[in-house]
Amino acid sequence: MRSDQRDHAPSGTRRLGILVGAVVPLIAVLMAAGPAGAVTARSTVAGSQPAWVHSAHKTGNARKNESLSLQVYMAPRGGDAALAAAVAAVSNPKSASYRHFITPAQYRATFGPTADAVASVTSWLKSEGVKVQGMDAGGRYLRATASVATAEKAFGVTLGTYQVDGQTMRAPTSDITVPANLSSTVKAVLGLSSPNKVTPASVPLPGGFRNAHPCSLTYGQYAAKRQADNKTPLPRFKGRYRSYAVCGYVPSQFRAAYGVTDSGLTGSGVTVAITDAYASPTIEFDANTYATQHGDLAFGGTQFSQSLPDEFTDKDLCGAPGWFGEETLDVEAVHGMAPDANVIYYGGASCFDNDLLDALHRVVDDNQASIVTNSWGEPIQFESSSTVHAYEQVFEQGALQGIGFMFSSGDAGDEVANTGLKQTDYPVSDPFVTAVGGTSTGIDANNALSLQAGWGTMKYTLSTDGRSWDPLGFLYGAGGGFASLFNQPDYQAGVIPPGSPPYRAVPDVALDGDPNTGMMIGETQVFPDGTYWDQFRIGGTSLSSPLFAGMQADAEQNAGARLGFANPAIYSLYLSDPGAYVDVLPLQDANVRVDFINGVDGSDGLTYSVRTFNQDSSLTTAEGWDEVTGLGSPNADYLTGVGG
Repeated sequence: MRSDQRDHAPSGTRRLGILVGAVVPLIAVLMAAGPAGAVTARSTVAGSQPAWVHSAHKTGNARKNESLSLQVYMAPRGGDAALAAAVAAVSNPKSASYRHFITPAQYRATFGPTADAVASVTSWLKSEGVKVQGMDAGGRYLRATASVATAEKAFGVTLGTYQVDGQTMRAPTSDITVPANLSSTVKAVLGLSSPNKVTPASVPLPGGFRNAHPCSLTYGQYAAKRQADNKTPLPRFKGRYRSYAVCGYVPSQFRAAYGVTDSGLTGSGVTVAITDAYASPTIEFDANTYATQHGDLAFGGTQFSQSLPDEFTDKDLCGAPGWFGEETLDVEAVHGMAPDANVIYYGGASCFDNDLLDALHRVVDDNQASIVTNSWGEPIQFESSSTVHAYEQVFEQGALQGIGFMFSSGDAGDEVANTGLKQTDYPVSDPFVTAVGGTSTGIDANNALSLQAGWGTMKYTLSTDGRSWDPLGFLYGAGGGFASLFNQPDYQAGVIPPGSPPYRAVPDVALDGDPNTGMMIGETQVFPDGTYWDQFRIGGTSLSSPLFAGMQADAEQNAGARLGFANPAIYSLYLSDPGAYVDVLPLQDANVRVDFINGVDGSDGLTYSVRTFNQDSSLTTAEGWDEVTGLGSPNADYLTGVGG
């Protein structure tokens, strides 16, 4: 139903996972014939075959003459361990090198592959018939092209075709191999497999959408005793009347509730980057109209800018207009929480991970932004070590330059209902990013936090006779849990509850994410009676991440310098001052939603439902860190403490 499609926001590309720190490439040494018939030792690049292959139906082999665009990633100079150690040093508040950041040029000079390494890999690829175009601008990978037949010979694999979720996908039938003398140099190869498709969760459809009334301006304002006609009664839910869902909070309410208003901080002097696919043609108009409608200033001068590719691709396959709502939410949420911060939008050429990686590469190469919010991800089962290496390399480079990456934790809870497996998403579960979970949030008439619960929703619909609420089951909720591909990072030691799995725990922090306590945004949409700007409520951890990015910009303004990869500081602050976070405890509540059946107006009638709080699949909230909200929601003490 359309009302549910606009009912929570984007947090859905899809990405991957790895073993803590480095992807270890040398698993086995094989022997293969070289170009002149000589026997050459080869090494397996472990995990380079995507994990999804093992549960997919193989339909055949890729066409031998099909052309592939390849990206051959090389190890950082000095090795993965040296890079990880450097990141730890600049990110740990207890280190003498804390926040001693470097420039992109210094990163390339210190960690970029040597000229000899590039020459060796280039020579080998060319000897196999692969056409090499050269290094990317950031010095991370070699760009190359090859036919399927040539790539199969070069990397010692067969490329098969598989049926996955109704699509035909290409992937190696085994892990790839490389010459043994290059096993510590070649870390990953992208392009052999079909790229993962990125789909933001429940973004607005291309057509117009509105939320129906009644709704509450503040949490708990309007008890849902009667339907919209003010005559027909509504039943109690579990013994009492619930309030109507909020119409959608606006930035001034969020700023006051989370302590930003009292701090006086506005993000001045800080630049926040946003990555998504495609680019809304009306984004600046939409954001400025929204800001002025709600008492804030529009973007001034060059405060908002965009970095876009030369062209966009796969628009139909990716549902390009659906991404416009994600961008709109992200921009308006960041601007709302940090009205004076600069915002740069980096658009990916498509919804595929290689194009979103390109957007992230532009962020670190430009080095203008110090905070990056990303509302996309995918279940970790779909990932391979190659893609993980590509993402992790950009996260680590960003950390050394003082850039912190925030990712939404996902909107499908433990992912069991979505995939059949309990798992976290990626890249949010990477140890080098900050994972932002979701809460159900009550903001009262005084703009104070009156309620916080974990975002997890069971849905009940109004019975045919209107006398009861019929359960439909789990609808959505914040992602979280333990990522078994990553060991528990040092910064989480002593915080994660004893007896928990020894893996990277997700999320780190949480802010409002429940679509039923969500944010009102403004977007130009196509309605039956024309195309124009209008507003609607939206949520998801796609809201949580940009809200946190805005708060981080405020904290960075207070610190007077870049904060970079913030997780070590986030957990260190928690250990010294747990009051810098509002702990989200188990709390049961619910509200009543009313929606237009057609998503636009009441001409086809209304539908009523109850949406509960704190019922997030198997994930639960608890005192201290938990799988839904992490350490809790940052407050005014966080703003002044995390950069101290």
